[in-house]
Amino acid sequence: MTLQGWALILGFVAILLALTKPVGAWLFALYEGRRTPLHVVLGPVERGFYKLAGIDPNAQQGWRRYALHMLIFNVALMVFTYAVLRLQYYLPGNPQGLAGLTPHLAFNTAISFTTNTNWQSYGGESTMSNLSQMLGLTIHNFLSAATGIALAFALFRGFAGREAKTIGNFWADMTRVTLYLLLPICVVYTVFLIASGVPQTMAGVVSVDTLEGVRQSILLGPVASQEAIKMLGTNGGGFFNANSAHPFENPTALTNFVQMLSIFVIGFGLTWCFGNAVGNTRQGWAILAAMILLFLGGVSVAYWAEAAGNPVLHQLGVAGGNMEGKEVRFGVAASALFAAVTTAASCGAVNAMHDSFTALGGMIPLFNMQLGEVVIGGVGAGIYGFLLFAILAVFVAGLMVGRTPEYVGKKIESREVKLAVLAIAVLPLFILGLTALSCVTGQGLAGPLNKGPHGFGEILYAFTSAVANNGSAFAGLTAATPWYDGLLGVAMWVGRFFIIVPMLAIAGSLAAKKHVPASAGSFPTTGVLWVGLLVGIVLVLGGLTFLPSLALGPIADHLAMIRGQLF
Repeated sequence: MTLQGWALILGFVAILLALTKPVGAWLFALYEGRRTPLHVVLGPVERGFYKLAGIDPNAQQGWRRYALHMLIFNVALMVFTYAVLRLQYYLPGNPQGLAGLTPHLAFNTAISFTTNTNWQSYGGESTMSNLSQMLGLTIHNFLSAATGIALAFALFRGFAGREAKTIGNFWADMTRVTLYLLLPICVVYTVFLIASGVPQTMAGVVSVDTLEGVRQSILLGPVASQEAIKMLGTNGGGFFNANSAHPFENPTALTNFVQMLSIFVIGFGLTWCFGNAVGNTRQGWAILAAMILLFLGGVSVAYWAEAAGNPVLHQLGVAGGNMEGKEVRFGVAASALFAAVTTAASCGAVNAMHDSFTALGGMIPLFNMQLGEVVIGGVGAGIYGFLLFAILAVFVAGLMVGRTPEYVGKKIESREVKLAVLAIAVLPLFILGLTALSCVTGQGLAGPLNKGPHGFGEILYAFTSAVANNGSAFAGLTAATPWYDGLLGVAMWVGRFFIIVPMLAIAGSLAAKKHVPASAGSFPTTGVLWVGLLVGIVLVLGGLTFLPSLALGPIADHLAMIRGQLF
């Protein structure tokens, strides 16, 4: 570990803290549907969308209608993407003449991008045409991100509402977030990436003579535009198989730093937006403080483990940190920070291969995801996931003080607690269940490249990433098979929508409640004690997945040995 490495980590957090309020203020304007400076240019576009679609943006929706419209929209997009991928060979924008995807791979990929997971069981440059990248995939990068922010707004309205029957309008939230937040930032972001050396062209392959005198084919494409929303929308799906380790996606230390900032910046801003929505910005700062504590703990362990290096290599006289699977232009600190950032959020982009991290270094990305990716989290998904933990935390606090728990002026009763538990239980049940199933079947055991505990880790990481809607991988797993494409697709769908629907039900329930003023018996939810309780609850419930997975490995290995199919 070096002073420069710690300066990078602390400077990264400091810049994000400086951006929290301005980004949060912009988000709050969109939450309230207020006019912004961009309305002068984009206002007619917004109204045109509503007119063409026959939508009244002022028509409010109850939680059931909001959820139904959200589900219909996402299913329609998924079917559209599946068709584009299957028919790729016959569509334009395919300079390489790439074939259409197989049914199971198209199924997996369509669900992956619909759910903001962006798990990739394929190599982008050898599988996807330019049209598929732009129309089939990048469109989801915008709309799945906008969906997450819209859902966060809906939950905010649940906490802020007073005897209300509605939580907003899904179509209006989606349109405003896309037009006034994601698109404008991505236009500027794309120009920055192009200026930094990221390609943006419809050309396919260019042939060059290398310094060694060998003829080499280099793939190009509309990379910069996809890269911008990939990071800002915490999507993570790379144009190239090497993702953000590829120099055409992430060429310099500066682009690397900006990419990490863009993963977190909306998540930071949403905490301030929430505090403002409920009329007490200290509530948002308290949530952000808990998130930052969890994040700094994770990145510190990852950086320490990777900087310490491999003790086996040290015994052979090879000193220094663990540089296996890392880019020299980034180094250990930036790689460890990127790994912690991308898995604390639901991004999944990588600038180093997590499969090559040390045991403890690779544990942090896995643990971040098993917490539910609420440590800052993805666009919208992090804050609404963290608020589910806050509901359980205030319920525990209520048991301690012997009264009905309250949070930001709303009584938390059995309905909200049951729904929160139902949503949070999705992670351990499906991560552990699908991992166990794959560890005792021939199709599942055929996937890991490595043997022993690391082979088990590849399977566990894959299902953790899928259910948590992250998309990163211990890339040693051969996942482009009917078994893994099918199961991972189901895992991604469950991990997204089996959490969203209970969360929206909570929003509807809270919106209908009266506002209860704080009293002398109320548990304070803005101080150090509350932040500590939040951190504890997240760690304990995250342990429901992490600790059983430690025991599952030896059990799975023993069962596989009995079957004669060793890891």
